[in-house]
Amino acid sequence: MVIKTAEFVKSSGKWQECPEGTIPEYAFIGRSNVGKSSLINGMLNRKDLAKTSGTPGKTQLINHFIINENWYLTDLPGYGYAKVSKVMRRDFEKLINNYILNRNNLVNLFVLVDSRHSPQSIDLEFIQWCGESGVPFSIVFTKADKLKPNVLIKNVEDYKAELHKTWEDLPEIYVTSGEKKTGTEEILSFIQKTNEFLNNNSVTFNE
Repeated sequence: MVIKTAEFVKSSGKWQECPEGTIPEYAFIGRSNVGKSSLINGMLNRKDLAKTSGTPGKTQLINHFIINENWYLTDLPGYGYAKVSKVMRRDFEKLINNYILNRNNLVNLFVLVDSRHSPQSIDLEFIQWCGESGVPFSIVFTKADKLKPNVLIKNVEDYKAELHKTWEDLPEIYVTSGEKKTGTEEILSFIQKTNEFLNNNSVTFNE
């Protein structure tokens, strides 16, 4: 996919305030400091379209970008940052859950996982929730450039093994680096093929 245009649309504090949901939408989510902004900027070949915060857990809004004037990329708040209050964490969870479950044009959720770490319970729990809620999603390992190839392979395989304890079939998995743009073309290709399928089958979205 060639990125011709990528424009910020708006930030929303409630899912009901999101832009009109009449075109396909792909959302990105992960723990705070997982490298989400770097991956989005790398995918779209923009330096600072998605803002990187120096304070993990600070992003509290749903950020929408329109790509090539025909699909939305959505940057969701990071989850699980320990230093925010319990009340704020609950507010984040409510915002994220309501968006994911109620946004009718959400085609796929990309769940970002830091490839440098062993499987984290908060990520596994969120992935389990997606499965139980019938949410279409993919798993995206980030920061692949920070590891030696053999360590990266081991970490990804360890994660797959952990998931297979409760999952028979795993969703699509991507291994990426925002800085090196590794894996970004694969994600964009998936989005392009999905959009073509929706268009060819005259799939429409209603509010």
